[in-house]
Amino acid sequence: MENDKLKNGVLTGNLACFGAYAIFGFNIISCKNIAIDGNITPMALFCLRSFGAMVLFWIWSLFESPHEQIERADMWKVALASFLGLFLTQLSFLFAITKTTAIDASILSTLTPIMTLVISAIVIKERITWSGVAGIALSLVGVFILIFNCVSINSGADSTSVWGIVGMIVNGICFASYVGIFKPVIRKYSVVTFMKWMFLFSSVMALPFSFGAFKVSNLGAVSMDVMWQVAYVVVCATFIAYFLIPIGQKRLRPVVVCMYTYVQPVIAMVIALALGLDSLTMLKVIASVLVFTGVGLVNFVPKKSLR
Repeated sequence: MENDKLKNGVLTGNLACFGAYAIFGFNIISCKNIAIDGNITPMALFCLRSFGAMVLFWIWSLFESPHEQIERADMWKVALASFLGLFLTQLSFLFAITKTTAIDASILSTLTPIMTLVISAIVIKERITWSGVAGIALSLVGVFILIFNCVSINSGADSTSVWGIVGMIVNGICFASYVGIFKPVIRKYSVVTFMKWMFLFSSVMALPFSFGAFKVSNLGAVSMDVMWQVAYVVVCATFIAYFLIPIGQKRLRPVVVCMYTYVQPVIAMVIALALGLDSLTMLKVIASVLVFTGVGLVNFVPKKSLR
């Protein structure tokens, strides 16, 4: 009976993570389109995401019974989790997506599990393996190829900049830190309770910047098509996806949660190519193969620890 319950929990966690990262795959395209439209700044979009999800989670919490409270000793942990997992993660992504193509952003997002492995080694003293070192090295070579492509090739410089790549790497480090460090506090509370406070803190952090962001944005010029994509980003890619991720975090190891990042590039690349939003070059293929091979070495090769 206990084994069945454990297996069901693992299955639930995997399904939740798959659903969240499938939503994130579409999110890359939506955020890119919003950025191209240019009427909503990255900070304004972040504020819409944070305020919108906060309202939705707090409304949902009104119908929860019994009403759960965060312990005072855990409040600073939730605030720090919000800073890393929401504020810095989303802002760095929204900044980077304006300076990278959808395919490049998707490729770079696959580094998150490797970052999680490194952070786990530092924080919880997990051993780094030979396959892990080889995987990290291969993936970094793939990233360097992307940097060379965007800096040295004319067609690349118009689409992906070094700052866009840096933004995606910062995004991965922040989210990997959130997933790898805060599992104990996440497991103590219901998903709705934890996320309503997460988004409250992120909204407070964003509030000082929101006035200037909305003043610079031209909301009156936003088309209905872009409005629907903003609604998708707020409701699906923020409220629903961030509801699903803690379900996975409660039941799976941090690295396994981040492994579902691999769903993103598959979905985003197919959509981007189908809609003509991006082009697939040989250098991108080589970079993708190196990054994915590195990720595979980290996660799937039998582990032999460094001596």
